[in-house]
Amino acid sequence: MKIVVIGAYGHIGSYLVPKLVRSGNEVIAVSRGRSKPYVEGAEWGRVSQLSLDRVKDPEFNRKIAELGADVVVDLISFSLDDTKGIVEALEGTELSHYLFCSSIWAHGRAETLPVEANAVKAPLDDYGVNKYKSELYLQEEFRKRGFPSTVIMPGQISGPGWTIINPQGNTDIGVFQDIADGRAIALPNFGMETLHHVHADDVAQMFFKAIAHRNQALGESFHAVAAESMTLYGYAKAMYRFFGQEPDIEFMPWPQWVERINDASLSEHTYYHIARSGQYSIENARTLIGYSPKYGTLETVEQAVRSYIDRGLVSVTPVR
Repeated sequence: MKIVVIGAYGHIGSYLVPKLVRSGNEVIAVSRGRSKPYVEGAEWGRVSQLSLDRVKDPEFNRKIAELGADVVVDLISFSLDDTKGIVEALEGTELSHYLFCSSIWAHGRAETLPVEANAVKAPLDDYGVNKYKSELYLQEEFRKRGFPSTVIMPGQISGPGWTIINPQGNTDIGVFQDIADGRAIALPNFGMETLHHVHADDVAQMFFKAIAHRNQALGESFHAVAAESMTLYGYAKAMYRFFGQEPDIEFMPWPQWVERINDASLSEHTYYHIARSGQYSIENARTLIGYSPKYGTLETVEQAVRSYIDRGLVSVTPVR
Protein backbone atom coordinates (compact mmCIF):
# COMPACT_ATOMS: atom_id res chain seq x y z
CA MET A 1 0.00 0.00 0.00
CA LYS A 2 0.94 3.64 -0.33
CA ILE A 3 1.06 5.01 3.22
CA VAL A 4 1.52 8.66 4.16
CA VAL A 5 2.82 9.34 7.68
CA ILE A 6 2.34 12.93 8.81
CA GLY A 7 4.89 13.76 11.52
CA ALA A 8 7.04 10.83 10.43
CA TYR A 9 10.28 11.87 12.12
CA GLY A 10 8.90 12.16 15.64
CA HIS A 11 9.20 9.49 18.31
CA ILE A 12 6.26 7.38 17.10
CA GLY A 13 7.06 7.77 13.42
CA SER A 14 10.70 6.84 13.99
CA TYR A 15 9.56 3.36 15.02
CA LEU A 16 6.52 3.10 12.76
CA VAL A 17 8.03 4.01 9.38
CA PRO A 18 10.64 1.20 9.38
CA LYS A 19 7.93 -1.34 10.28
CA LEU A 20 5.82 -0.19 7.34
CA VAL A 21 8.77 -0.30 4.94
CA ARG A 22 9.80 -3.79 6.03
CA SER A 23 6.27 -4.95 5.26
CA GLY A 24 6.65 -3.90 1.64
CA ASN A 25 4.69 -0.66 1.72
CA GLU A 26 5.49 2.52 -0.17
CA VAL A 27 5.94 5.12 2.56
CA ILE A 28 5.87 8.90 2.19
CA ALA A 29 7.26 10.64 5.27
CA VAL A 30 5.79 14.11 5.77
CA SER A 31 7.47 16.62 8.07
CA ARG A 32 8.23 20.33 8.28
CA GLY A 33 11.89 19.69 7.50
CA ARG A 34 14.36 16.88 7.04
CA SER A 35 14.74 15.94 10.69
CA LYS A 36 16.66 12.89 11.78
CA PRO A 37 14.53 10.05 13.11
CA TYR A 38 15.10 8.91 16.67
CA VAL A 39 15.83 5.41 15.35
CA GLU A 40 17.94 5.21 12.22
CA GLY A 41 18.14 2.25 9.86
CA ALA A 42 18.48 1.19 6.25
CA GLU A 43 14.70 1.37 5.82
CA TRP A 44 14.82 5.17 5.75
CA GLY A 45 16.70 4.98 2.45
CA ARG A 46 13.54 3.53 0.89
CA VAL A 47 11.25 6.29 2.14
CA SER A 48 10.05 9.28 0.12
CA GLN A 49 10.39 12.50 2.12
CA LEU A 50 7.99 15.40 1.65
CA SER A 51 8.48 18.72 3.42
CA LEU A 52 5.14 20.34 4.29
CA ASP A 53 4.16 22.67 7.11
CA ARG A 54 0.57 22.18 8.30
CA VAL A 55 0.49 25.54 10.05
CA LYS A 56 2.10 27.70 7.38
CA ASP A 57 0.92 26.06 4.15
CA PRO A 58 -2.76 26.75 3.36
CA GLU A 59 -2.60 24.03 0.69
CA PHE A 60 -1.38 21.37 3.13
CA ASN A 61 -4.55 19.25 3.08
CA ARG A 62 -4.92 19.41 -0.69
CA LYS A 63 -1.29 18.37 -1.18
CA ILE A 64 -1.74 15.39 1.15
CA ALA A 65 -4.90 14.33 -0.69
CA GLU A 66 -3.17 14.56 -4.07
CA LEU A 67 -0.63 11.94 -2.97
CA GLY A 68 -3.33 9.33 -3.53
CA ALA A 69 -2.54 7.34 -0.41
CA ASP A 70 -4.30 4.16 0.62
CA VAL A 71 -3.56 4.97 4.28
CA VAL A 72 -2.86 8.25 6.07
CA VAL A 73 -1.36 8.16 9.57
CA ASP A 74 -1.83 11.57 11.19
CA LEU A 75 0.43 11.98 14.20
CA ILE A 76 0.27 15.78 14.49
CA SER A 77 -3.35 16.92 14.32
CA PHE A 78 -3.89 19.04 17.42
CA SER A 79 -7.14 20.86 16.68
CA LEU A 80 -10.60 20.09 15.37
CA ASP A 81 -9.96 22.41 12.41
CA ASP A 82 -6.84 20.41 11.49
CA THR A 83 -8.81 17.17 11.61
CA LYS A 84 -11.80 18.53 9.70
CA GLY A 85 -9.54 19.96 7.04
CA ILE A 86 -7.70 16.72 6.33
CA VAL A 87 -10.87 14.62 6.42
CA GLU A 88 -12.67 16.91 3.97
CA ALA A 89 -9.67 16.84 1.63
CA LEU A 90 -9.40 13.03 1.78
CA GLU A 91 -13.08 12.35 1.15
CA GLY A 92 -13.56 11.25 -2.43
CA THR A 93 -9.98 9.96 -2.80
CA GLU A 94 -8.86 6.33 -2.84
CA LEU A 95 -8.17 6.44 0.90
CA SER A 96 -9.06 3.24 2.75
CA HIS A 97 -7.87 4.15 6.27
CA TYR A 98 -7.15 7.31 8.26
CA LEU A 99 -5.45 6.83 11.64
CA PHE A 100 -5.67 9.70 14.11
CA CYS A 101 -3.24 10.07 17.00
CA SER A 102 -5.16 11.28 20.04
CA SER A 103 -3.99 10.96 23.66
CA ILE A 104 -5.05 9.60 27.02
CA TRP A 105 -5.19 13.33 27.89
CA ALA A 106 -8.58 13.27 26.15
CA HIS A 107 -9.79 11.51 29.31
CA GLY A 108 -10.47 13.50 32.44
CA ARG A 109 -10.55 12.12 35.96
CA ALA A 110 -11.07 8.36 36.13
CA GLU A 111 -14.24 7.11 37.79
CA THR A 112 -13.81 3.36 37.34
CA LEU A 113 -10.71 1.33 36.55
CA PRO A 114 -9.57 0.20 34.13
CA VAL A 115 -10.68 3.11 31.95
CA GLU A 116 -12.26 1.88 28.71
CA ALA A 117 -11.08 3.34 25.42
CA ASN A 118 -14.60 4.18 24.28
CA ALA A 119 -15.70 5.74 27.57
CA VAL A 120 -17.32 9.17 27.65
CA LYS A 121 -14.57 11.68 28.39
CA ALA A 122 -14.34 14.98 30.23
CA PRO A 123 -10.86 16.35 29.44
CA LEU A 124 -9.22 18.79 31.82
CA ASP A 125 -7.16 21.01 29.52
CA ASP A 126 -7.22 22.54 26.03
CA TYR A 127 -4.97 19.86 24.58
CA GLY A 128 -7.29 17.09 25.74
CA VAL A 129 -10.40 19.04 24.74
CA ASN A 130 -9.14 19.48 21.18
CA LYS A 131 -8.16 15.83 20.87
CA TYR A 132 -11.57 14.72 22.15
CA LYS A 133 -13.40 17.05 19.77
CA SER A 134 -11.52 15.43 16.90
CA GLU A 135 -12.36 11.97 18.22
CA LEU A 136 -16.08 12.79 18.35
CA TYR A 137 -15.97 14.31 14.88
CA LEU A 138 -14.27 11.21 13.43
CA GLN A 139 -16.77 8.90 15.12
CA GLU A 140 -19.64 10.89 13.63
CA GLU A 141 -18.04 10.90 10.17
CA PHE A 142 -17.60 7.14 10.38
CA ARG A 143 -21.19 6.52 11.46
CA LYS A 144 -22.87 8.92 9.05
CA ARG A 145 -20.62 8.84 6.00
CA GLY A 146 -18.43 5.79 6.48
CA PHE A 147 -15.20 7.78 6.66
CA PRO A 148 -12.64 5.03 7.44
CA SER A 149 -11.00 6.23 10.65
CA THR A 150 -9.35 4.76 13.73
CA VAL A 151 -8.42 6.66 16.91
CA ILE A 152 -5.29 5.70 18.87
CA MET A 153 -4.57 7.25 22.28
CA PRO A 154 -0.97 6.92 23.50
CA GLY A 155 -0.10 7.18 27.17
CA GLN A 156 3.06 8.85 28.45
CA ILE A 157 5.30 8.14 25.45
CA SER A 158 8.78 7.12 26.57
CA GLY A 159 11.94 5.42 25.43
CA PRO A 160 15.52 6.27 24.39
CA GLY A 161 16.05 9.84 23.25
CA TRP A 162 12.79 11.10 24.75
CA THR A 163 12.21 13.40 27.71
CA ILE A 164 10.00 11.20 29.85
CA ILE A 165 7.61 11.90 32.71
CA ASN A 166 9.48 11.46 36.01
CA PRO A 167 8.20 10.05 39.35
CA GLN A 168 6.86 13.49 40.29
CA GLY A 169 4.69 13.57 37.17
CA ASN A 170 6.62 16.21 35.19
CA THR A 171 9.63 16.43 32.85
CA ASP A 172 12.28 17.72 35.27
CA ILE A 173 15.34 15.56 34.54
CA GLY A 174 16.87 16.86 37.78
CA VAL A 175 14.59 14.48 39.71
CA PHE A 176 16.50 11.55 38.22
CA GLN A 177 19.80 13.21 39.15
CA ASP A 178 18.60 13.61 42.73
CA ILE A 179 17.71 9.93 42.85
CA ALA A 180 21.03 8.94 41.25
CA ASP A 181 22.84 10.93 43.95
CA GLY A 182 20.81 9.33 46.73
CA ARG A 183 19.09 12.57 47.71
CA ALA A 184 15.54 12.74 48.99
CA ILE A 185 12.67 13.56 46.65
CA ALA A 186 9.17 14.66 47.59
CA LEU A 187 5.99 13.22 46.13
CA PRO A 188 2.58 14.90 46.28
CA ASN A 189 -0.03 13.41 48.60
CA PHE A 190 0.75 9.72 49.29
CA GLY A 191 2.36 8.97 45.92
CA MET A 192 -0.57 6.75 44.97
CA GLU A 193 -1.49 8.60 41.77
CA THR A 194 -0.56 6.71 38.63
CA LEU A 195 1.28 7.21 35.36
CA HIS A 196 0.78 4.98 32.33
CA HIS A 197 3.98 5.02 30.31
CA VAL A 198 4.36 3.35 26.95
CA HIS A 199 7.40 2.69 24.79
CA ALA A 200 7.24 4.56 21.48
CA ASP A 201 7.88 1.24 19.75
CA ASP A 202 4.67 -0.14 21.25
CA VAL A 203 2.72 2.91 20.09
CA ALA A 204 4.11 2.25 16.62
CA GLN A 205 3.08 -1.39 17.00
CA MET A 206 -0.48 -0.24 17.72
CA PHE A 207 -0.65 1.84 14.54
CA PHE A 208 0.91 -1.00 12.54
CA LYS A 209 -1.56 -3.57 13.92
CA ALA A 210 -4.51 -1.26 13.25
CA ILE A 211 -3.39 -0.88 9.63
CA ALA A 212 -2.90 -4.64 9.27
CA HIS A 213 -6.33 -5.38 10.80
CA ARG A 214 -8.21 -2.57 9.10
CA ASN A 215 -11.69 -4.11 9.17
CA GLN A 216 -11.50 -4.71 12.92
CA ALA A 217 -10.00 -1.27 13.59
CA LEU A 218 -12.39 0.93 11.63
CA GLY A 219 -14.53 3.14 13.84
CA GLU A 220 -12.67 2.00 16.96
CA SER A 221 -10.66 3.80 19.63
CA PHE A 222 -7.64 2.15 21.27
CA HIS A 223 -5.34 2.96 24.19
CA ALA A 224 -1.68 2.61 23.24
CA VAL A 225 -0.18 1.95 26.66
CA ALA A 226 1.79 -0.69 28.52
CA ALA A 227 -0.12 -3.55 30.11
CA GLU A 228 0.21 -1.97 33.56
CA SER A 229 0.38 1.52 35.02
CA MET A 230 2.64 2.57 37.89
CA THR A 231 2.13 4.65 41.02
CA LEU A 232 4.40 7.61 41.62
CA TYR A 233 5.66 5.80 44.73
CA GLY A 234 6.38 2.56 42.89
CA TYR A 235 8.10 4.46 40.11
CA ALA A 236 10.28 6.42 42.56
CA LYS A 237 11.30 3.28 44.47
CA ALA A 238 12.18 1.52 41.21
CA MET A 239 14.41 4.42 40.16
CA TYR A 240 16.29 4.38 43.49
CA ARG A 241 16.89 0.66 42.95
CA PHE A 242 17.97 1.34 39.36
CA PHE A 243 20.69 3.70 40.59
CA GLY A 244 21.70 1.43 43.48
CA GLN A 245 20.43 3.84 46.11
CA GLU A 246 18.23 3.42 49.17
CA PRO A 247 14.81 5.03 48.67
CA ASP A 248 14.48 8.40 50.38
CA ILE A 249 10.95 9.54 49.64
CA GLU A 250 8.94 12.23 51.41
CA PHE A 251 5.20 12.80 51.05
CA MET A 252 3.57 16.21 51.17
CA PRO A 253 0.03 17.56 50.83
CA TRP A 254 -0.46 19.18 47.46
CA PRO A 255 -0.16 22.86 48.60
CA GLN A 256 3.09 22.20 50.48
CA TRP A 257 4.48 20.16 47.62
CA VAL A 258 3.76 22.97 45.14
CA GLU A 259 5.48 25.41 47.49
CA ARG A 260 8.52 23.14 47.77
CA ILE A 261 8.84 22.66 43.99
CA ASN A 262 8.52 26.43 43.52
CA ASP A 263 8.03 26.17 39.78
CA ALA A 264 4.55 26.91 38.41
CA SER A 265 5.19 25.19 35.10
CA LEU A 266 6.39 21.94 36.70
CA SER A 267 3.62 21.82 39.31
CA GLU A 268 0.98 22.50 36.64
CA HIS A 269 2.42 19.68 34.52
CA THR A 270 2.28 17.37 37.52
CA TYR A 271 -1.29 18.40 38.30
CA TYR A 272 -2.63 17.46 34.88
CA HIS A 273 -0.85 14.10 34.98
CA ILE A 274 -1.95 13.02 38.43
CA ALA A 275 -5.45 14.51 38.25
CA ARG A 276 -6.07 12.05 35.40
CA SER A 277 -4.52 9.09 37.20
CA GLY A 278 -5.79 5.89 35.71
CA GLN A 279 -5.23 2.42 34.40
CA TYR A 280 -6.11 2.51 30.73
CA SER A 281 -7.53 -0.70 29.31
CA ILE A 282 -5.97 -2.31 26.24
CA GLU A 283 -8.46 -5.17 26.16
CA ASN A 284 -10.26 -4.12 22.97
CA ALA A 285 -6.89 -3.64 21.23
CA ARG A 286 -5.77 -7.12 22.32
CA THR A 287 -9.02 -8.68 21.11
CA LEU A 288 -9.59 -6.81 17.86
CA ILE A 289 -6.12 -6.19 16.45
CA GLY A 290 -3.79 -8.43 18.46
CA TYR A 291 -1.95 -5.65 20.30
CA SER A 292 0.56 -7.05 22.78
CA PRO A 293 2.96 -4.56 24.41
CA LYS A 294 6.58 -5.60 24.05
CA TYR A 295 7.71 -3.42 26.95
CA GLY A 296 6.48 -3.01 30.51
CA THR A 297 6.38 0.37 32.18
CA LEU A 298 9.54 -0.18 34.23
CA GLU A 299 11.59 -1.49 31.30
CA THR A 300 10.42 1.47 29.24
CA VAL A 301 11.49 4.13 31.72
CA GLU A 302 14.77 2.34 32.45
CA GLN A 303 15.65 2.46 28.75
CA ALA A 304 14.94 6.19 28.72
CA VAL A 305 17.03 6.82 31.84
CA ARG A 306 19.94 4.83 30.37
CA SER A 307 19.69 7.17 27.38
CA TYR A 308 19.88 10.14 29.75
CA ILE A 309 23.10 8.70 31.19
CA ASP A 310 24.55 7.93 27.75
CA ARG A 311 23.85 11.51 26.62
CA GLY A 312 25.33 13.03 29.77
CA LEU A 313 22.00 14.41 31.01
CA VAL A 314 22.24 12.40 34.22
CA SER A 315 25.63 11.60 35.73
CA VAL A 316 26.40 8.50 37.74
CA THR A 317 29.33 8.34 40.17
CA PRO A 318 31.31 5.14 39.59
CA VAL A 319 31.44 2.78 42.55
CA ARG A 320 35.02 2.58 43.87
